[in-house]
Amino acid sequence: MSVDLSMNLCGVRFDTPVLSASGTFGYGLEASAVVDPAVLGAVVTKGISSQPRRGNPPPRICETAAGMLNSIGLENPGVERFAVEKMPPLREAGATVVANFFGDDEEDYVACATALDEIDGVAALELNISCPNVAHGGMRYGTDPALAGRLVRLCRAVTTKPLWAKLTPNVTDIVSVARACVEAGADALSLINTLSGIGIDVRTRRPRLGNVFGGLSGPAIKPVALRMVHQVYTADLGAPLVGIGGITTGEDALEFIIAGASLVQVGTATFSEPTAMVRITAELRHWCHELGVERVADLVGTLEI
Repeated sequence: MSVDLSMNLCGVRFDTPVLSASGTFGYGLEASAVVDPAVLGAVVTKGISSQPRRGNPPPRICETAAGMLNSIGLENPGVERFAVEKMPPLREAGATVVANFFGDDEEDYVACATALDEIDGVAALELNISCPNVAHGGMRYGTDPALAGRLVRLCRAVTTKPLWAKLTPNVTDIVSVARACVEAGADALSLINTLSGIGIDVRTRRPRLGNVFGGLSGPAIKPVALRMVHQVYTADLGAPLVGIGGITTGEDALEFIIAGASLVQVGTATFSEPTAMVRITAELRHWCHELGVERVADLVGTLEI
């Protein structure tokens, strides 16, 4: 039995539902010696801003019992250098590219969305309103439905590309934020970003991260991510979902799909295994064979309660 792993989301075809997660796989070029970016569902880029950004002071990453904390601070070369240096080789490789972007304020977000809209080969934009590791922008918008909706509306007005809103789990009501984003024009929702956390070195009695707080990712957050995907899916908001959070196996990916996600993103797993997405895709295909499912799309939102 052949298995069709393709998904269509907002007019874009993804050959597999397994994508990289923003901030964990660079621009899909750094690991190209071992992973052809064209075989992935898509490369979701490291966060892009309108101007170059240096990021947070080190140390920026520390391990936890079931994942990691990071406080990179969204360091990146800016949208102009992205267009000149990163996109040409991605286009040449035949990769599907989703550009994750952010800003310090509304004007900054809009400027970046405007610039990304003009770049050939960018299939969709992922609006980051959920990063916990920056002083401005980020989670300030993602925790307030009114602010989130306003920002989505402003960005929607300057791009014709599909617009995904990436949501934070650091809220008491994920559905209200999701609804505000969809009503403002978001074509899809990515959830979730990292949970805010802290690590402490008991010998020095100092934080393990230079920025004190960081974002918790990895298997530790998977149950939270699954719960939020299910909550938003059952709210029936009319927008497809992209599931993120602790995916390390094909079975994990399938759990997110059954909970309601059409696509999934793999992040932390690639730090220890750069080829994880290729393996997870193969495992997902195997699961479909075992379950007698010919189209993975038929499993979206099939959780029985």
